[in-house]
Amino acid sequence: MIRCVQTFDWYCMYCMSFYLDTLSFSNPFALSLSLPWQTEGVRVTVNILSEGAESSPILFVVRQKQAVLSFQVPLILRGLYQRKYPYAHVGRTLCQPPTRSLTETQYFFVDVSTLSSLGTHYQLRISRVDSFTLHTDKKFSFTASPSQPQYFKYVFPDGVDTVIVKVNSEMTFPCSVMSIQDIQCPVYDLDNNVAFIGMYQTMTKTAAITVQVKYTHTLEISVNRYDCRIHTWWVASVLLTCSCLLQVVNVTGNQDICYYNFLCAHPLGNLSAFNNILSNLGYVMLGLLFLLIVLQRDIIHSRALDRNDLNALECGIPKHFGLFYAMGTALMMEGLLSACYHVCPNYTNFQFDTSFMYMIAGLCVLKLYQKRHPDINASAYTAYACLAAVIFFSVLGVVFGKGNMVFWIVFSVLHILATMLLSTQLYYMGRWRLDSGILRRIVYVIYTDCIRQCSGPIQLITDMHCVVVFCLSRAAYGLLKTPNDFASYLLAIAICNLLLYFAFYIIMKLRSGERIQCMAMVCILFTAVVWGFALFFFFQGLSTWQKTPAESREHNRDCIVLSFFDDHDIWHFLSSIAMFGSFLVLLTMDDDLDNVQRDKIFVF
Repeated sequence: MIRCVQTFDWYCMYCMSFYLDTLSFSNPFALSLSLPWQTEGVRVTVNILSEGAESSPILFVVRQKQAVLSFQVPLILRGLYQRKYPYAHVGRTLCQPPTRSLTETQYFFVDVSTLSSLGTHYQLRISRVDSFTLHTDKKFSFTASPSQPQYFKYVFPDGVDTVIVKVNSEMTFPCSVMSIQDIQCPVYDLDNNVAFIGMYQTMTKTAAITVQVKYTHTLEISVNRYDCRIHTWWVASVLLTCSCLLQVVNVTGNQDICYYNFLCAHPLGNLSAFNNILSNLGYVMLGLLFLLIVLQRDIIHSRALDRNDLNALECGIPKHFGLFYAMGTALMMEGLLSACYHVCPNYTNFQFDTSFMYMIAGLCVLKLYQKRHPDINASAYTAYACLAAVIFFSVLGVVFGKGNMVFWIVFSVLHILATMLLSTQLYYMGRWRLDSGILRRIVYVIYTDCIRQCSGPIQLITDMHCVVVFCLSRAAYGLLKTPNDFASYLLAIAICNLLLYFAFYIIMKLRSGERIQCMAMVCILFTAVVWGFALFFFFQGLSTWQKTPAESREHNRDCIVLSFFDDHDIWHFLSSIAMFGSFLVLLTMDDDLDNVQRDKIFVF
């Protein structure tokens, strides 16, 4: 049944060997080759020249000493909705077995068979792979396709323990898969098995994987033009979520679970991007420093009270340091939870990064209000219950908010009602009640203050109009756009409220004839400048989980500071300084009133 058996010396057929044949069920083919296997790779390429071969494909079996590679031509690959894609041109690289010496001869055999009764004309080519061994800092180009994946070998040189393997494509599609595998046979290089071992990423134009010396690796590039999948995971707690996701990444090798900046991801142990975690240290250190500053002021004020100092007893804004302690602690916790998020950044984990941002914004608003209304400020229980409700809604938004119009309608209605109730509470300083007569009283206030007395309380008209317009505009945006990133949308609401209230506070302070001392003015200017630079780096967008992992990697960039920190790390450093400066502004902005009698301090 064997038509012919041929043996060639690789020195004679060094670059390429062609075999043209017509194959049928009664006419199989076998080929034997031997070669001194050194650092070059060997590639087997098949091209079907006959039409209609899909109904009776040809089976190729390549037998080596430690591996067997088999494939059929035409090769049938499946894409979305199980759509079939036949390929008549197939190329595979043979697994390189370990050799005892550079001159050791390796044998492999190619068996070709088919069940077709008709003759199928094909072309078989055996060739050497150029640049099969990769070298550090040396670029080269290659071509891969769904039926012709490519892989290459890399061995760590002496003194090198970590490298970043980067792949760039001029084409956005098809979707490709980049895989790093240990050097062993077989090599999994097809779309249906590339995820079996090692680490892998989907890519459109850019991919990068950080590899440590514990591997001697094979770089494999396979191309799958059908889809790039998104992986999302959810568990209850922050630490459990991050540790589980990290464990999944390390065990499966699936680099699509976490959205790192792979071009600047420096691992440490099991942590894939330690630089993004380390850069959160600024929040913790500056939060601790702020607590020490508050403690010093608290001690000085307590000693003044113990001495019955008249200025401490009767002058200045009443000194309450509880919220300042809470703000400093929240800044430290923001650093901790941001570090947890950056263990494995993705959509479901982002709520942990923003949780204490809501807390910080809420605490700052409370502190601003407490400065002029220390007697009617919300209790700790009420304040933290409201903040807990905000965080609860952020979780609901992450789970149910994507494209769910019912959720957005319910949230917008509750948002408008909560804003109106809170605005009324603040304006009337708690002297109102919610009962069956509320509508009658609202109509009466509008008639007496806005219609009958056009020159009446301008502050009420202006403030309520601003609140209503701003609230309705945000609600309308949410309903019309239904943003996928609900956590950022909710955070934007909190920050906008804080900025508006802070601007209102400063304007009213100046209109009341008060002044801002030099120290507070320096803090304001310094903080504004730092916030500007911080936001510049924040909006660089090195990754985004609003896109597929492959598309996200198109935004990846190299490190910019010390070949270790990227733009987002600089955002961490600068934003921690800016938050610290913002806290100092709140702490010092009313120091000019320390010698003013409290009954002469304006309330607004």
